[in-house]
Amino acid sequence: MSLPRLTRAEAEALAREHVNSAPCPSCKPFTSPGWEAFPTTVDESLLRPVGALWLPGDDEPTLEEAPRPVGVDSWSPLAPISFAHHPCNRCEVWACVRCGLPFLRYTEYGGYYVQPRIRQLQAGRMVPGSSG
Repeated sequence: MSLPRLTRAEAEALAREHVNSAPCPSCKPFTSPGWEAFPTTVDESLLRPVGALWLPGDDEPTLEEAPRPVGVDSWSPLAPISFAHHPCNRCEVWACVRCGLPFLRYTEYGGYYVQPRIRQLQAGRMVPGSSG
């Protein structure tokens, strides 16, 4: 599936639209403040694709991670959301078909595995410099 380009400003606006939104029963299983493995027991059609922050053919995004507090790794719920840094710079944005709550989706490619991950797109976790 080919997704349309989503600008960082559009993704940030979507997050701000839902700053006080709680997940509905449809998207509750996907909701996590940090990166989690995509739940395989939940129907993926409960989410709809909105757009991609990076498309094949673009310049390769950096693998540099956003600065974060000591002891906080990039998969933590406390990790900042910076669209200029890995892994957010390679994300797709999806939204709940029922309530519109936005999510970031990223596929982690390890040496011997592929793991789809998901994280709620929270405006409060976005850091300055994440738009560009």
